[in-house]
Amino acid sequence: MQNVVTAVLGGGAGTRLWPLTRDRAKPAVPVGGKFRLIDIPISNSLHAGIDKIYVLTQFNSASLHRHIAQTYRFDTFREGFVNILAAEQTQGSREWYQGTADAVRQNLERLTYLDAEQVVVLSGDQLYAMDLKDFVEQHRQRRAEISIAVKPVARSEAGGLGIMKVAEDGRIVEFVEKPQDEAVLDEFTLPPQVLERMGFPPREGALLASMGIYTFDTGVLKEELLGSDATDFGREVIPASLERHRVFAYGYDSYWRDIGTIPAFHHANIELTRPLPPLNLYDTERPIYTHARFLPGTKVNGCTIHHSILCEGSILSGSDIRRTIIGLRAIVRKGSTIEDTILMGASIFEIAHNDPHRVPLGIGNDCQIRNAIIDTNARVGDGSRLVNAAGVDEDDGEFYSIRGGVIVIPRGAVVPPGTVL
Repeated sequence: MQNVVTAVLGGGAGTRLWPLTRDRAKPAVPVGGKFRLIDIPISNSLHAGIDKIYVLTQFNSASLHRHIAQTYRFDTFREGFVNILAAEQTQGSREWYQGTADAVRQNLERLTYLDAEQVVVLSGDQLYAMDLKDFVEQHRQRRAEISIAVKPVARSEAGGLGIMKVAEDGRIVEFVEKPQDEAVLDEFTLPPQVLERMGFPPREGALLASMGIYTFDTGVLKEELLGSDATDFGREVIPASLERHRVFAYGYDSYWRDIGTIPAFHHANIELTRPLPPLNLYDTERPIYTHARFLPGTKVNGCTIHHSILCEGSILSGSDIRRTIIGLRAIVRKGSTIEDTILMGASIFEIAHNDPHRVPLGIGNDCQIRNAIIDTNARVGDGSRLVNAAGVDEDDGEFYSIRGGVIVIPRGAVVPPGTVL
């Protein structure tokens, strides 16, 4: 793995995750209470022994840069690094990244100057635990030039993904990006025995979807991108490469979630509060790495707590908390009920004040919050009721947004006392 480089695609402006991406890059969005999205692909790479990692981003990268600089520090006696490659004007290009392939193309010189044999391309907005070492080794054993991580999906999910056909040896013979035509979906639906042959449990009506995780031989990556105006891997590069190169599917049948939208992000986080969550965060062999903080333990004063995650430095008093993630330094005051919510906490401990007109940091007294995301440093005033009782699907207000029925209180927002949403 010393001859492998990882490129993590930070994505565009993150409009589907807005307002969580209003002030930060998508990979810097907190997840699971104490992690950032970027910690997922970096941890997967490090567990595989791949420690030359680049993060490609162009929007609001200050907090992402700070997190990476504080977290991923390698010792003097190893060559590993995690470097951010933000979009910049150069002699060769004065354009911002136009897509996934264009982002890699603009950074090819940096990605390949170490004479890497393979480049592993990962997404910055997915939640998963993959053995990338096995992925690369299978790529080499098959003498593949491009490998794509794939998993079976239901027909209802196929319209938003890259769908493919594979030969008996696992080679990809046909690829279509985000098919909408029912006849195309019929054509790409796999018989159960094909899934079985790839190591998946047999199921009716499944299609094989790309996870947006690739391994490229370095020479092939250069050949496909240099001199080309292709901007996207799934829509342009992969379909065009099938006739020219050996492109294989790598079957993956464990936990994977694309969390690029507010509802998907909310659902994936709340899944982690289950007694047996689908993603095991307690695997001592494969921990998720993040910034080490020196915070006191959570203080719980007379609360009822069910199926929730409590992170360091939080103070909970006289509250009822159910299926909720309580983030770092979060404050929940007496009489409040919080259900199916991500409370991201705070970046500081606030000094007590005597101003009766100032809404304090955290959740006030006698609040009711359900199916919501409360971003970092938000302030929710006493007696607020944030439950979306009207069932609104999409809306924007002065201090809130609703996306897919999920209420989002942006970073640093102030919810006045007695607010009803």
